Amino acid sequence: MSNYNHDSSSGEHELSRSLSNRHLQLIAIGGAIGTGLFMGSGKTISLAGPSILFIYLIIGVMVFFVMRALGELLLSNLQYKSFIDFTTDLIGPWAGYFVGWTYWLCWITIGIADLSAIIYYLQFFNNGLPFTPTEGAMISIAAIIFIMGLNLMTVKLFGELEFWFAMIKITAIVVLILVGLWMIFTGFTSTSGEVASFTHLWANGGFFPTGMHGFLAGFQIAIFAFVGVELVGTTAAETKNPERNLPKAVNSIPIRIIIFYVLALLIVMSVTPWNKIDPNISPFVNLFSQAGIAAAAIIMNLVVLSSVMSSMNSGVFSTSRMLFGLSKERQAPQPFGTLNKGRVPANALYFSTVCLLLGAALQYFVPNTVEAFTLATTLSTILFICVWLMIIWSYMVYYKTRPELHAKSIFKLPGGLFTCWVVIIFFIGMIYVLSLEPDTMKALMVSPIWLVILVIGYFGFYKPRLKSKK
Repeated sequence: MSNYNHDSSSGEHELSRSLSNRHLQLIAIGGAIGTGLFMGSGKTISLAGPSILFIYLIIGVMVFFVMRALGELLLSNLQYKSFIDFTTDLIGPWAGYFVGWTYWLCWITIGIADLSAIIYYLQFFNNGLPFTPTEGAMISIAAIIFIMGLNLMTVKLFGELEFWFAMIKITAIVVLILVGLWMIFTGFTSTSGEVASFTHLWANGGFFPTGMHGFLAGFQIAIFAFVGVELVGTTAAETKNPERNLPKAVNSIPIRIIIFYVLALLIVMSVTPWNKIDPNISPFVNLFSQAGIAAAAIIMNLVVLSSVMSSMNSGVFSTSRMLFGLSKERQAPQPFGTLNKGRVPANALYFSTVCLLLGAALQYFVPNTVEAFTLATTLSTILFICVWLMIIWSYMVYYKTRPELHAKSIFKLPGGLFTCWVVIIFFIGMIYVLSLEPDTMKALMVSPIWLVILVIGYFGFYKPRLKSKK
């Protein structure tokens, strides 16, 4: 049995189990369906063409395996509240420290990417003109303060708001799919003279028009599109009846995301040939613009903006819970472990907000929002891959050292250790792929700096502190 112990009291120092199954699923979906799909898919299509459909399917399967490993670990010991807990227990304190702080930085970088996206899409309402760096920074500050206010509410109210945020984007995708299907089956001709047809998928160079290089290059933003599904791992401590709700969430979320992504992008590329899609414009907005429906394009821009805000909302929620967990493990400042009257880790939330404000300042140094978005998403992708690999590593230790828990588990990872090795090889290969493109290589070269900071922080501050407490 696990030797991991937590204070199981449900008093004022514990997070409140207020999230139902619908909250759990929509928070994770809301975190994942956002910037990567609405802003990033245009560039991915330009790189890979129709092969993007295979890219999303492959990544979806791999992420599903990570989610199953995560689910089995969380259910093996209900004292596990997040990644920090089981990585600390199964691998060691350093692993919990690494995962917690890295996952925190993951969502900070996503927050910065979301800020870039918000500024980018607001340009639509500024007659298409770019904002000055000062204007961009002011917009970022306003967005951050708004999100902080939402997160200071009780977790139940947060879950309810995020549920409806996510419903907006899901409804928009469903409407887009239905409108796109109508355009295809009626032979709709766009303002540019293109007739909507499924034949566009293979008529312009086949399914792999840009060759293997383009196919591999498409993985970077596509992986980013899936980040956020593991939010279930940070909401475990605030979920009602986790034995029933966690398996439901784990099994359904990746499948839903694959459907939304693959089907939506199949429709987009059938309405407009892949080589006619502008990588700098959301293909979702472009679909309605091609149809000559100006009002629909305005509505879609508003939907995209609400979607990005939803993703940012989920991210800020996650960062505050990570810092709360790290504080409980004495791997972050003690004030981060205190809760306000609404049982929200407010101090941790304020710290994350300040860090996002510093990210807003980047608008001064990288005025090109698309470039800022690419750098932030690539760094985030690298860090998420590291977190996913740590989840798999934890599972392998659990599988070998606690066979009795694995044997009685009703929610096993299919394929066991073999699946783990497949996932590890795939994601290490993806890190290599990131080195192939000049713009993603920049973020890859910067990422070791974070590892250096973590090593200094762990051995210089927190390891001596842990020893002194023993």
